[in-house]
Amino acid sequence: MSHSVAGEPPSAGRRAVPLTTAVYSAAEWDLLTGLPGRVLVAAAAPAPGDPSRGVAAGLAGLDAVAAGRASDSDLVRAVVAAIYARHDGTAAPADRLTDPVDLLAACRATVRLLRQRADPADSAAYRQWVQSVAARVRRAAAGAPAGMAATPADLRFLDRLGGALDLG
Repeated sequence: MSHSVAGEPPSAGRRAVPLTTAVYSAAEWDLLTGLPGRVLVAAAAPAPGDPSRGVAAGLAGLDAVAAGRASDSDLVRAVVAAIYARHDGTAAPADRLTDPVDLLAACRATVRLLRQRADPADSAAYRQWVQSVAARVRRAAAGAPAGMAATPADLRFLDRLGGALDLG
């Protein structure tokens, strides 16, 4: 019996290592596996003049990333497995991670890549999952209930992110 990276048996009908990853170059795979973390960091970054968003926001983001393990999408599950398997300690500089222009450009590049290479269902699942990471971070930071962003700034951020991910 094969086991997933997390050591859990794959669900019925799911492969432990999706074949979809072979479609992407190393640079493309880095883009796909790096974007969820960049979105988490950007969503958790305090706005100018605001206090830190706190540990709860970061934990909510990590939980949202981990939730991708239960996705019906082979691509999302493969990305989550790659994120958790990464042990090299490399990361982009913090200012690059939180720069909104750079983040939105990375989102648009990811959408172009997914249009070229991914199954439409996997593409949609990936883009919605990335958006959900940001939404959960922003809700946790503001103490807002599920399904709601707390501030106009949160709504603008999520709208801009959704537009860059071609979700609207």
